[in-house]
Amino acid sequence: MKIQDIQAIQLLLSTPKKIVIIPHRGPDGDAMGSTLALYHFLLKNNHFPTVISPNDFPDFLSWLPGSETVKIYEKDKAVSTKILEDAELIFTLDFNALHRVGEMETVLEKLTAPFIMIDHHQKPDDYATYMYSDVAFGSTCEMIYNFISYLDKKEDLDKTIATCIYTGILTDSGSFRFPKTTGTTHRIVAELIDLGVENSLIPSLLFDNSSYNRLQLLGRALQNLKVMVNHKTSYTTLTQEELDSFDYIKGDTEGVVNYGLSIKGVVFTAIFIENKEEGIIKISFRSQGDFDVNQFARDHFQGGGHSNAAGGKSEVSMEETISKFENLVQNLKI
Repeated sequence: MKIQDIQAIQLLLSTPKKIVIIPHRGPDGDAMGSTLALYHFLLKNNHFPTVISPNDFPDFLSWLPGSETVKIYEKDKAVSTKILEDAELIFTLDFNALHRVGEMETVLEKLTAPFIMIDHHQKPDDYATYMYSDVAFGSTCEMIYNFISYLDKKEDLDKTIATCIYTGILTDSGSFRFPKTTGTTHRIVAELIDLGVENSLIPSLLFDNSSYNRLQLLGRALQNLKVMVNHKTSYTTLTQEELDSFDYIKGDTEGVVNYGLSIKGVVFTAIFIENKEEGIIKISFRSQGDFDVNQFARDHFQGGGHSNAAGGKSEVSMEETISKFENLVQNLKI
């Protein structure tokens, strides 16, 4: 982070302010962990922070400290809009383009308060007054730890803030398996554990609380799994009918895409999930090694993300989407 930006932000935060913190639409562990970590940090420094999420977050993140204070824009647009309009400072975390907040974008575009972006995705848009953007990091939560350090406020780290940061690092690193998990990441995690983070409990809260229907839905996704052996690719699908038949709730498909990479010889995988309400097929891409799913998603499916993890969407039918995907894969060099 630029020294002049740090100094400017220190000045901004030198007096109490009304601050809004925003994750991306469909917030995951890193988005919620980073926003709530910053929320507790700002609260500790006598500010008046509010986290406003574009839509609801998964139930398996509802144990995070402070999650009960989060405003959901989709559920109360009038109140959320008023809070945004009254804000003196806006933080956007774990995304770098305003379209990632969905309907909230039209409200954010009209705000005059300065924006601070903290994010680790590629190709950031130029909307923020101050940017801490670095693709070298595996999670925004690791960047929040650094951000607090840059402000010379490491003494403010406590069990609550550390728990939020740990959660985002754990989830976005694939439980410390992904390539951007560095020695520094582990040293930070060690500090967080020393602050009281219950590192044996948190994975259970995140990953071991599946409902029967969620496990059945996973089974269906695995039944639908296809492998394009000659192209080192796999993919699976879930239709709206299949989601409904297992009483799908937000978060039930979290992590399902990763199963496709567990197949021997596969380096590229995808999951296609039908959303009839929005009229789209939501897509998640994962890869290992050098195949860049971020570029693939940007080029072909209106998406983006990281080199080894990205998302996208399709506005045609599931059949047409899969046909397009298979044709593209057949022309790839993987």
